Amino acid sequence: MLPDYIAKAVPNPQANRAPWYVNTAPTYAGIFLWVVFYMKLAESTIDRASIWLCLGALLVAGLLSYKLYYYVPAMLGMKTGYPLYVVGSSTFGTRGGYVMPGLLMGLLQIGWFSVGTFVSTNFILNGFGVQAQPQTALFATIAVIWGYTIAYIGAKGIQYVARVAIFLNTVPLLMVIFVFLQAQGGIANYTPAKSEPFSAFALILATVIGFFATAGAAGADFGMNSRDKRDVRYGGLVGIAFAILIAGGLPLLSVVGAHGLNPSLSSYSYDAVIADAGGFLAPAMFLLFTIASIPSACFCAFIAGNSFSTMIPGVPRIGSMMAGVSVAIVLAITGVAANLVGFFNIVGASFGPICGAMAADYMLSGWRWAGPRAGINWAGYGAWAAGFIVGILPFLPLPPALALYSQPAVLYSLIVGFIVYVILAKAGFEPSLVPVERREPFPALSARAKA
Repeated sequence: MLPDYIAKAVPNPQANRAPWYVNTAPTYAGIFLWVVFYMKLAESTIDRASIWLCLGALLVAGLLSYKLYYYVPAMLGMKTGYPLYVVGSSTFGTRGGYVMPGLLMGLLQIGWFSVGTFVSTNFILNGFGVQAQPQTALFATIAVIWGYTIAYIGAKGIQYVARVAIFLNTVPLLMVIFVFLQAQGGIANYTPAKSEPFSAFALILATVIGFFATAGAAGADFGMNSRDKRDVRYGGLVGIAFAILIAGGLPLLSVVGAHGLNPSLSSYSYDAVIADAGGFLAPAMFLLFTIASIPSACFCAFIAGNSFSTMIPGVPRIGSMMAGVSVAIVLAITGVAANLVGFFNIVGASFGPICGAMAADYMLSGWRWAGPRAGINWAGYGAWAAGFIVGILPFLPLPPALALYSQPAVLYSLIVGFIVYVILAKAGFEPSLVPVERREPFPALSARAKA
């Protein structure tokens, strides 16, 4: 028997789907316009390599994110009409799918919510000219009010947030362009303090791909709203690859320009560039960036609640969401959520091998969805475990020679996940398939899936 999360799933019909420029591209672009993405992107990168190499790294990271992390899940969603937690039951099994990608997606969204709460609380305080560090009463008060308000909106009014999200996306885009225009005069005056091009290139790949990894796997949810392969392709190229280059490139150039204009500027964080604008501009921009982050924060809370309620239907949705949000707020108040790059690496280590295993399963199944597999698919779990170990290498005490090349670990973790899945599948570790009631027509199963 199939669990309810699969048995009750209904494929999204073609009539409910829309062109790539209506759903996939603008939604993904909005993710990258979230200030969390580019706030720390310049740290330990532009001071070690030329801006042209860093922009090239962004281009490569965008193409890798599109092709290796998004494309297969999106194609699975488009071909079947099913979301990630259903198509993932092939790679991880009907029981294994509860944890991966099901509950793991929800847990990581709580992590994202903590990061968003930390950054938004800082920006609100900066917007009103107040200095308050994590673990202080004022910081905690703002974090609690912001976190629970956003979570409530995500639970009760997500449909309204979705309607205004595309318009709010223009706010950070305009702000990013404005900051760039303010700082562009200093770009020619800037010279990197160090010459460590490989380190800078690898760190940009790790940061960008780590930030994107969960959204890449969620490509299945985007794909189920795509009409055909063309929507999958153009939605990804524009909403991911191009958006990464713009949303990451302009802030990098802004930080470079700000240092060229003001050599005494010590920080390479994007919020330091905003603060350097001075006058009334800096507080206004901090508050505008905070307002623009509302959709992303709401979607994090909504996805977390949806994940928990789907995988643990006995627990009320609002209850599980608020419990997770409470944990996220504590992480923000204590300052644990401040390590953005470290968090991106953990996300990449967690979802890199998931994307790699799904790609291997898709390839071995004749470029189709095989269907749910009984129990736990040990090929998928083995691939994830091996990939995760590789993905956390930067956190381990490695010799200097190895530490230098430990990044981009998120990319290594995907490759390892792919290879290990193929090996274990060929060795017979995939369980048998479970028939699925076809609630409406979708592409026939491959010969391998029928066997």
